[in-house]
Amino acid sequence: MLRGITDWIFDLDNTLYRGDARFFAQIDKKMTDYIARYLALHPTEARLLQKEYLVEYGTSLSGLMAVHGMDPADFLDYVHDIDLDMLKPKPELRSLIDALPGRKFILTNGSRGHARKVGTHLGLYDLFDGVFAIEDVDYIPKPKRSPYVCFCDAFDIEATQAIMFEDSIRNLEVPKYMGMRTVLVTSDHDWHTPVLNKPTGETGPAPYVDYVTDDLVTWLSAHT
Repeated sequence: MLRGITDWIFDLDNTLYRGDARFFAQIDKKMTDYIARYLALHPTEARLLQKEYLVEYGTSLSGLMAVHGMDPADFLDYVHDIDLDMLKPKPELRSLIDALPGRKFILTNGSRGHARKVGTHLGLYDLFDGVFAIEDVDYIPKPKRSPYVCFCDAFDIEATQAIMFEDSIRNLEVPKYMGMRTVLVTSDHDWHTPVLNKPTGETGPAPYVDYVTDDLVTWLSAHT
Protein backbone atom coordinates (compact mmCIF):
# COMPACT_ATOMS: atom_id res chain seq x y z
CA MET A 1 0.00 0.00 0.00
CA LEU A 2 1.19 3.52 -0.83
CA ARG A 3 0.97 5.93 2.06
CA GLY A 4 0.89 9.69 2.16
CA ILE A 5 -0.24 10.22 -1.44
CA THR A 6 -2.74 13.03 -1.78
CA ASP A 7 -2.42 13.72 -5.52
CA TRP A 8 -2.43 11.16 -8.35
CA ILE A 9 -1.09 12.49 -11.66
CA PHE A 10 -1.55 10.62 -14.93
CA ASP A 11 -0.17 11.22 -18.38
CA LEU A 12 -2.83 10.60 -21.03
CA ASP A 13 -1.64 8.91 -24.22
CA ASN A 14 -0.27 5.37 -23.83
CA THR A 15 -0.79 5.63 -20.06
CA LEU A 16 -4.54 5.72 -19.43
CA TYR A 17 -4.81 3.25 -22.31
CA ARG A 18 -2.26 0.68 -23.42
CA GLY A 19 0.41 1.80 -25.85
CA ASP A 20 0.12 -1.40 -27.84
CA ALA A 21 -3.51 -0.58 -28.64
CA ARG A 22 -1.82 1.29 -31.51
CA PHE A 23 -4.28 4.13 -31.10
CA PHE A 24 -1.37 6.56 -30.99
CA ALA A 25 -0.25 5.33 -34.43
CA GLN A 26 -2.95 7.56 -35.91
CA ILE A 27 -1.53 10.65 -34.20
CA ASP A 28 2.02 9.66 -35.07
CA LYS A 29 1.19 9.32 -38.77
CA LYS A 30 -0.79 12.54 -38.88
CA MET A 31 2.17 14.40 -37.41
CA THR A 32 4.31 13.10 -40.28
CA ASP A 33 1.66 14.08 -42.83
CA TYR A 34 1.33 17.57 -41.38
CA ILE A 35 5.09 18.19 -41.32
CA ALA A 36 5.44 16.93 -44.90
CA ARG A 37 2.72 19.30 -46.07
CA TYR A 38 3.77 22.27 -43.94
CA LEU A 39 7.45 22.11 -44.93
CA ALA A 40 6.95 20.63 -48.43
CA LEU A 41 9.03 17.56 -47.55
CA HIS A 42 8.94 13.97 -48.73
CA PRO A 43 7.20 11.85 -46.04
CA THR A 44 10.46 10.06 -45.22
CA GLU A 45 12.23 13.36 -44.60
CA ALA A 46 9.27 14.62 -42.61
CA ARG A 47 9.32 11.49 -40.45
CA LEU A 48 13.01 11.90 -39.64
CA LEU A 49 12.52 15.56 -38.77
CA GLN A 50 9.52 14.70 -36.61
CA LYS A 51 11.59 12.32 -34.49
CA GLU A 52 14.58 14.65 -34.43
CA TYR A 53 12.43 17.44 -33.01
CA LEU A 54 10.87 15.04 -30.51
CA VAL A 55 14.31 14.21 -29.11
CA GLU A 56 15.66 17.76 -29.14
CA TYR A 57 12.62 19.78 -28.08
CA GLY A 58 10.44 17.36 -26.10
CA THR A 59 7.69 17.28 -28.72
CA SER A 60 7.67 17.55 -32.50
CA LEU A 61 5.32 20.51 -32.11
CA SER A 62 7.84 22.43 -30.00
CA GLY A 63 10.49 21.95 -32.67
CA LEU A 64 8.18 23.20 -35.38
CA MET A 65 7.36 26.26 -33.30
CA ALA A 66 10.98 27.00 -32.37
CA VAL A 67 12.57 26.43 -35.77
CA HIS A 68 9.78 27.34 -38.18
CA GLY A 69 7.59 29.72 -36.18
CA MET A 70 4.53 27.52 -36.66
CA ASP A 71 1.19 28.39 -35.08
CA PRO A 72 0.30 25.34 -32.94
CA ALA A 73 -3.49 25.51 -33.11
CA ASP A 74 -3.92 24.07 -36.61
CA PHE A 75 -1.33 21.38 -35.94
CA LEU A 76 -3.08 20.20 -32.78
CA ASP A 77 -6.51 20.22 -34.41
CA TYR A 78 -5.20 18.17 -37.32
CA VAL A 79 -3.21 15.52 -35.45
CA HIS A 80 -5.92 14.98 -32.82
CA ASP A 81 -8.71 14.46 -35.35
CA ILE A 82 -8.66 10.67 -35.00
CA ASP A 83 -10.83 7.58 -34.71
CA LEU A 84 -11.47 6.60 -31.08
CA ASP A 85 -13.20 3.29 -31.80
CA MET A 86 -10.11 1.14 -31.19
CA LEU A 87 -9.93 2.38 -27.60
CA LYS A 88 -12.05 0.25 -25.29
CA PRO A 89 -13.16 1.67 -21.95
CA LYS A 90 -12.18 -0.42 -18.91
CA PRO A 91 -14.78 -0.26 -16.14
CA GLU A 92 -12.27 -1.74 -13.69
CA LEU A 93 -9.83 1.12 -14.36
CA ARG A 94 -12.59 3.64 -13.78
CA SER A 95 -13.47 2.02 -10.46
CA LEU A 96 -9.85 1.99 -9.31
CA ILE A 97 -9.17 5.62 -10.22
CA ASP A 98 -12.46 6.70 -8.69
CA ALA A 99 -11.48 5.00 -5.41
CA LEU A 100 -8.04 6.62 -5.14
CA PRO A 101 -7.71 8.53 -1.85
CA GLY A 102 -7.08 12.09 -2.95
CA ARG A 103 -7.22 14.29 -6.02
CA LYS A 104 -6.66 13.01 -9.55
CA PHE A 105 -5.14 14.94 -12.45
CA ILE A 106 -4.17 14.56 -16.10
CA LEU A 107 -0.86 16.18 -17.10
CA THR A 108 -0.38 15.84 -20.86
CA ASN A 109 1.68 17.17 -23.74
CA GLY A 110 -1.52 16.90 -25.77
CA SER A 111 -4.20 19.55 -26.10
CA ARG A 112 -7.11 20.18 -23.74
CA GLY A 113 -9.54 19.10 -26.44
CA HIS A 114 -7.67 15.85 -27.01
CA ALA A 115 -7.61 15.10 -23.27
CA ARG A 116 -11.32 15.76 -23.00
CA LYS A 117 -12.18 13.69 -26.07
CA VAL A 118 -10.04 10.67 -25.19
CA GLY A 119 -10.78 10.84 -21.46
CA THR A 120 -14.51 11.01 -22.09
CA HIS A 121 -14.38 8.11 -24.55
CA LEU A 122 -12.55 6.02 -21.96
CA GLY A 123 -15.19 6.87 -19.36
CA LEU A 124 -12.60 8.52 -17.10
CA TYR A 125 -12.66 12.25 -17.75
CA ASP A 126 -15.22 13.16 -15.09
CA LEU A 127 -13.09 11.51 -12.38
CA PHE A 128 -10.29 14.07 -12.64
CA ASP A 129 -10.06 17.17 -10.49
CA GLY A 130 -8.04 18.99 -13.13
CA VAL A 131 -6.43 18.69 -16.54
CA PHE A 132 -3.19 20.48 -17.42
CA ALA A 133 -2.46 20.45 -21.15
CA ILE A 134 0.16 21.86 -23.48
CA GLU A 135 -1.75 25.14 -23.93
CA ASP A 136 -1.64 25.76 -20.18
CA VAL A 137 2.12 26.23 -20.17
CA ASP A 138 2.60 28.16 -23.43
CA TYR A 139 3.33 24.94 -25.36
CA ILE A 140 6.44 24.10 -23.33
CA PRO A 141 6.36 20.29 -23.05
CA LYS A 142 7.43 17.67 -20.57
CA PRO A 143 10.23 16.72 -19.87
CA LYS A 144 11.22 20.37 -19.35
CA ARG A 145 10.91 21.46 -15.74
CA SER A 146 8.55 24.41 -16.15
CA PRO A 147 5.40 22.41 -17.03
CA TYR A 148 5.68 20.43 -13.80
CA VAL A 149 6.33 23.53 -11.70
CA CYS A 150 3.44 25.44 -13.30
CA PHE A 151 1.15 22.42 -12.88
CA CYS A 152 1.99 22.04 -9.19
CA ASP A 153 1.54 25.78 -8.63
CA ALA A 154 -1.80 25.82 -10.46
CA PHE A 155 -3.27 23.05 -8.31
CA ASP A 156 -1.34 23.67 -5.07
CA ILE A 157 0.33 20.26 -5.21
CA GLU A 158 3.00 19.25 -2.72
CA ALA A 159 5.35 17.11 -4.80
CA THR A 160 6.36 14.85 -1.91
CA GLN A 161 2.73 13.82 -1.54
CA ALA A 162 2.17 13.11 -5.24
CA ILE A 163 2.74 10.22 -7.62
CA MET A 164 3.14 10.43 -11.41
CA PHE A 165 2.26 7.78 -14.01
CA GLU A 166 3.98 8.10 -17.41
CA ASP A 167 4.82 5.99 -20.47
CA SER A 168 7.95 8.04 -21.27
CA ILE A 169 10.82 7.41 -18.89
CA ARG A 170 12.43 10.79 -19.44
CA ASN A 171 9.21 12.52 -18.41
CA LEU A 172 9.64 11.03 -14.92
CA GLU A 173 13.06 12.51 -14.16
CA VAL A 174 11.90 15.99 -13.14
CA PRO A 175 8.93 14.85 -11.02
CA LYS A 176 11.16 12.35 -9.20
CA TYR A 177 13.71 15.01 -8.33
CA MET A 178 10.89 17.32 -7.25
CA GLY A 179 9.96 14.67 -4.70
CA MET A 180 7.19 12.71 -6.41
CA ARG A 181 6.98 8.97 -6.57
CA THR A 182 7.04 7.71 -10.15
CA VAL A 183 5.51 4.87 -12.14
CA LEU A 184 6.63 3.95 -15.66
CA VAL A 185 3.78 2.42 -17.67
CA THR A 186 5.16 0.18 -20.42
CA SER A 187 3.65 -1.85 -23.26
CA ASP A 188 4.76 -4.16 -26.04
CA HIS A 189 4.99 -1.18 -28.38
CA ASP A 190 7.34 1.65 -27.45
CA TRP A 191 6.30 4.96 -28.99
CA HIS A 192 9.54 6.57 -27.88
CA THR A 193 12.87 5.95 -29.52
CA PRO A 194 15.50 4.06 -27.50
CA VAL A 195 17.38 7.30 -26.88
CA LEU A 196 14.28 8.59 -25.12
CA ASN A 197 13.43 5.56 -23.04
CA LYS A 198 16.82 4.02 -22.31
CA PRO A 199 19.51 6.25 -20.80
CA THR A 200 22.96 5.55 -22.24
CA GLY A 201 24.69 2.64 -20.56
CA GLU A 202 21.65 1.51 -18.58
CA THR A 203 19.99 -1.85 -19.06
CA GLY A 204 17.09 -1.35 -16.66
CA PRO A 205 14.83 1.44 -15.45
CA ALA A 206 16.47 4.75 -14.60
CA PRO A 207 17.07 5.66 -10.93
CA TYR A 208 14.21 8.14 -11.09
CA VAL A 209 11.68 5.34 -11.77
CA ASP A 210 10.21 3.88 -8.58
CA TYR A 211 7.83 1.37 -10.16
CA VAL A 212 7.38 -0.23 -13.58
CA THR A 213 4.18 -1.84 -14.81
CA ASP A 214 2.68 -2.98 -18.09
CA ASP A 215 -0.82 -3.16 -16.59
CA LEU A 216 -2.19 -0.10 -14.82
CA VAL A 217 -5.25 -1.98 -13.54
CA THR A 218 -3.14 -4.68 -11.92
CA TRP A 219 -0.71 -2.15 -10.44
CA LEU A 220 -3.42 0.01 -8.92
CA SER A 221 -5.19 -3.07 -7.58
CA ALA A 222 -1.99 -4.19 -5.83
CA HIS A 223 -0.84 -0.83 -4.48
CA THR A 224 -3.99 1.05 -3.48
